[in-house]
Order: sequence, then C-alpha cells, then structure tokens
Amino acid sequence: MLTVLRVHLPSEIPIVGCEITPYVLLRRPDGGISTEDVHEAIPLDGHFMRYKWYRIQSDRRVAVCNVHPTEQATIQCLGCLKSKIPVAKSYHCSAKCFSDAWQHHRVLHERALSALNENGNEEEELFGRFGSGNAGIINASLSGSTANIGQSSSVNNGPTPVYPTGTEKNSGETWFEVGRSRTYTPTADDIGHALRFECVAVDSETRSSVGAPTSVMTSRVIPAPTPTPRRLIPVNSADVMGHFDLDSRNSSFGTFTVLSYNILADTYATSDTYCYCPTWALSWPYRRQNLLREIIGYHADIICLQEVQSNHFEEFFAPELDKHGYQALFKKRTTEVYTGNLQSIDGCATFFRRDKFSHVKKYEVEFNKAAQSLTDAIIPAAQRKVALTRLIKDNIALIAVLEAKFGSHGADNPSKRQLLCVANTHINVHQDLKDVKLWQVNTLLKGLEKIAVSADIPMLVCGDFNATPGSTPHGLLAMGKVDLMHPDLAIDPLGILRPASKLTHQLPLVSAYSSFARMVGAGYDLEHQRRRMDPATNEPLFTNCTRDFTGTIDYIFYTADSLSVESLLELLDEDSLRKDTALPSPEWSSDHIALLAEFRCKPRVRR
Repeated sequence: MLTVLRVHLPSEIPIVGCEITPYVLLRRPDGGISTEDVHEAIPLDGHFMRYKWYRIQSDRRVAVCNVHPTEQATIQCLGCLKSKIPVAKSYHCSAKCFSDAWQHHRVLHERALSALNENGNEEEELFGRFGSGNAGIINASLSGSTANIGQSSSVNNGPTPVYPTGTEKNSGETWFEVGRSRTYTPTADDIGHALRFECVAVDSETRSSVGAPTSVMTSRVIPAPTPTPRRLIPVNSADVMGHFDLDSRNSSFGTFTVLSYNILADTYATSDTYCYCPTWALSWPYRRQNLLREIIGYHADIICLQEVQSNHFEEFFAPELDKHGYQALFKKRTTEVYTGNLQSIDGCATFFRRDKFSHVKKYEVEFNKAAQSLTDAIIPAAQRKVALTRLIKDNIALIAVLEAKFGSHGADNPSKRQLLCVANTHINVHQDLKDVKLWQVNTLLKGLEKIAVSADIPMLVCGDFNATPGSTPHGLLAMGKVDLMHPDLAIDPLGILRPASKLTHQLPLVSAYSSFARMVGAGYDLEHQRRRMDPATNEPLFTNCTRDFTGTIDYIFYTADSLSVESLLELLDEDSLRKDTALPSPEWSSDHIALLAEFRCKPRVRR
C-alpha cells in the first residue's frame, strides 16, 4: 500500500511569490522508498496522492516588523504615513530595530517626498522607473518619527494592516483552502497567516483516504523584502577627459542601457559559505524570484548575466525574460575540470530587447581550447600535461554582435547599419593564478580586436573579471597595456606572459563607472556617488560584498571613440548592506551588485 513516511518543508518561512514544494517521502506498494509524486491520472497499485493547502486565519491580530518579518511590530514610523509610503513598511519590532535601519529607512522618506513634490503621485512600484532628481529630505528626529503601535490608530491615514499570531487550531481560527497541488505559491492574501500542508494516500476506486493525513505547518507568510530602488544618475555626457560634451546629445544618436550582473549560481549559494544569510533567503525558489524582479525592473536593453546555471537558463530565465520581450543567448562553461551535475553547470547569458536589437552573430570563446593551442605551440611535450592542469579552468566568454533598430537622428550616414559588439565573460576566480587571469583577459581582447578590424563597430566588454583595480588584468583592459614592473608578472611559471611588452591591445576601452569620478560639478546625487568611488582607481569601492571580501571585480568597459556614457545606475552604500552582515541578503539575492550604464552612440567620422 502507498503510505507517507515523512513530510518536511524546504524552508519554514514562506514568502509571497515564492513557490513551496514540500519534501514528501513515500513507501511504495513494492516496499521501495521514493520522493516521486503519484498522480491521480497514473495511480500506483490503485492509489494516488492527494494534497491540500490551507491558510489559517486567527482572531488574534498583530502588525509585523518590515525589517524582521518574523517578529511582531511594536512601533510605527509616522513619517511613512505622512509620506504615503506603503504602510507595511512603517512597522518595526523595537526601537533598536528602527534605529539600526534609520539610515536606510530615511531614504524611503526622501524619495517618497521627492515623488510627491514632482508629480503628486505615490512613488512608483519598486524598480519601476529611475528617478534622476534630487530627493527631498524630511527633517524628523528619530524619537519624533515613531509611535507605539497601540497608540497609532488616530494618526493612521487608513486601516492598520494587522496580521494573526495564533496558529493552533481552536475556536478562534478559520481555515481557508487555498491549493490542491503539492506546490503552492503564497499570495498577498496570505501575508501574516500560517499555512498548513496536508497529504494523504487515496484509494482510486472509492476516492476515500487511506489513513489519517500527514500535515506540516509553516510560520507566518511574509512579504518579499523590497530594497530601496536604485536610480539612474545622469553623468552629463562627460567625455573621457572630464569635459562636458553637450553637443553630443544633438549630434549623436541612439541611447541604450546595458546591465551586467553576476547573479550567484545556486550551486555556490551554500549555507556554509553564506552562513549569515537566512536559509529561506538563500533558497533558489526565493532568490530566483527576487533576482527576476530586480533584473526586469531595471528595464535594460541588453542584459549580461554571469553564473547562470544551464537548467535555470532553460527552465526559468529564458522563458521569463522572453515574456518581457528579450531574446536570449547562452554559453555554458566547459567541462574538462567540472565534476558536478552537467545540468547545473553555470555560464554566461546575454539577453537583448527584440524591439531594440536584432541578432547578427554569436562568437563563443572557450579558454580551454585556447590553452590547448597555446601549450601545443610553446610548451615542450613533456611539460604539457602540467601546463594544461594550470591553464584549463573551464572559463568562457560569450560575444554577441547585434544590430540596433533605433533611429539615426542626425547620423552622417543613416543608411549604414548600426552594429554593436557585446562581450560577456566570467574570468577565473583563483587568486593564486594571476598569470591565468591575465592570459584569459588578453586572449579575449585579442579576439575582440579581430572583430574590430573586420567591422567599424562599438564594443562593450562586461562581466565578472575577478580582478581588482590595480591588478594586471584591469590595467590591460583600462590602459591597453600592463605595467612591466608590476609584481603580478613575476608569477609566470609557464612563461605564457613573456615578453610582457606584447600584452597590449588597441581598443580604446574605458570603464563606464569611472565617469562618476571624472565628473565636475556638485549635487546631492553626485556627492553620494563620489563617496562610493575609490579616488585612487576611479572605480567603485566594491561590486562584490561578502563577509570575507569586499572589493570591485565587475566592470562594464566601452570603446570611448564610438560610445559615450549618459547615465549610471547608482552604487550601493556598504553600511546599508552591513545591516545584514553582507551579501547575499533577504533584499539582495547575489553576493555581487548589478552594474548598469546608459550609452549613446557617437556619430561616425567619415574616412
């Protein structure tokens, strides 16, 4: 007979929008143990499994803290009510909770007030649109901005959202059936309520249950955390020398945005590595929805993602982004070194809006193949095995040539096709292989140079380079050469970097985010961004922020002779991230931050 041996949840904390699929262990009629479902349409020995989900609502009610959603709220921020911020964001579980979150929380006030002043409407949906104006500041003291929950009803602009605390089945509870499948996705109606999952074997002939149902309860459903929206900051068309190129807005044509983001593959998102992140926030069902919401919200015309697992690309990102008008390209890492599940191997995915670009050509760079060619050419036969062990690391790059569909607007030759070359890569991570990192970057740049020679084409080089500012890979990208006295060049056991004077390229690459550091002028937004830049390197202080490492390793490089930077996605403040220790966190679902730049095509020079 079919019987249930065990049921448990992947996470005890359910989140709105994130599906829950309980683990159900079954004993089959033949005595075997299985987690495979037994559907009504295909019964097993005359039995199948029946599932039900219930929402349990209690008469006892309490508001929930927006910072610690598993905690009961005790105070409410009155500034949120005055600013017409969603009332659920106004609740905190303690004065310390509110004080610790104040720097981050205050930004909500500033932006909400700014939105009200500008158009009289509430701030748009999270990530829905980038604002570029300076935010208004509400000058309210901490003590004057809060009220005890029990005393706040007289100042509330509307009914206080209240949620239950009771989860025991008693006369004060009402059960609502909300699902009849093994998987359930909590909705906004479930917020603050516990869920109950029941499963039981059913006789397919009599339709009656065989034995008592096995059940498991969740804690209260919580809303998905909503980070403060990141805005697009204009950089006033400053050229690479720091001057304002005001005429470029009239003489050039075609603006577009490019996003680069290492999303942290589920394979690497382990509790051992990121023990400071709550398990529910580290789970893939939660992270994928949070990442998708963030990515879609940036409305980028081109999206370059790294650490995208093959199965997640095929089953989730490609179909979901297709719904939003994106065409997808993917290149998975090679498998000479990789020993895990081939379905979950990660790679680079590039998406572009079909209404803005069409696909012309795709190039795939496999550094393993380049390593084989290199060792065959310069390494003695007896040493090739050792050399390949050092060089073969399964890293790749994906290069896409796209054709723009936007108008010319004054271009000198409007009939000529506007092409764009976008490189998306993830360079080797090992810090003791500095020679391999530099060789991989040099190999990629040599390939891009060949494309540049064959076509008059603007270029973007995006990705996770696992190289900090000041390293030889960064120097090669940004300066077109390496410092011959750089200590990293001393690490070259295979002689693949010699002579170092040949480590050059002719592409006029500039880091997009260096535009923040080069800008002149003042302003609230610019000053905040400059504080998040390293003046010694003209790069962000960090793009990767974990408990053990904080630094910049992600970049968007562009060819400055054919493209100019119009705007940049604002950088995050490290202090605001440290309230959750580091990344990933409930708000931000990767250990990297997304980078986004808006570019304008410069007019071609007649030759």
